Amino acid sequence: MTAVHRILPLLLLAAATPALAQYEQDSIEQSPYYETAIPENVSYGYAQVLRADEVVETIRTRVPEERCDEVEYRQSGKTTGSTVIGAIVGAALGNQVGSGSGRKAATVAGAVAGGAVGHNIAKNKQEAEARGCQVVEVEREERQVVGYDVEYMYKGEKYMSRLPYDPGNRLRIRVSVMPDDGATAAR
Repeated sequence: MTAVHRILPLLLLAAATPALAQYEQDSIEQSPYYETAIPENVSYGYAQVLRADEVVETIRTRVPEERCDEVEYRQSGKTTGSTVIGAIVGAALGNQVGSGSGRKAATVAGAVAGGAVGHNIAKNKQEAEARGCQVVEVEREERQVVGYDVEYMYKGEKYMSRLPYDPGNRLRIRVSVMPDDGATAAR
């Protein structure tokens, strides 16, 4: 097979492609399901804004908040009883350790350590009793602007729309014109 025989079918196919495309387009347009696109009668203009009133809603939210009871610290502030009890227990434990003069030193050291521990325990207990805090949910109300009721004038006619923003002095509008099919049916 020569090169011309190989290329000839490709050349014929390339030449027939525009004719096939035109045939396909004609058959689609003649189909009962085909609708031609009708251009929309739309234009844009500007209207004068007469007023824009805020639309406000009250929003309720629940927020966790720490609240502490009003508990006063005890006026006495005494931790003497706990200090003495701690010293006695510490001394008794210290007395069990060692012998002779070492026992005396251990008893004194136990009494001092026990007294300090007893004092700290009493002090921490008083602070915990005085704090008395807890987390509670508090309901809050907040007023929020959710839109604007806008009154505007276009070609001598007043219109009203709700918008999510304040448009200022001018408002860009979309104008669409179409025949009233109901008016032609009344004839």
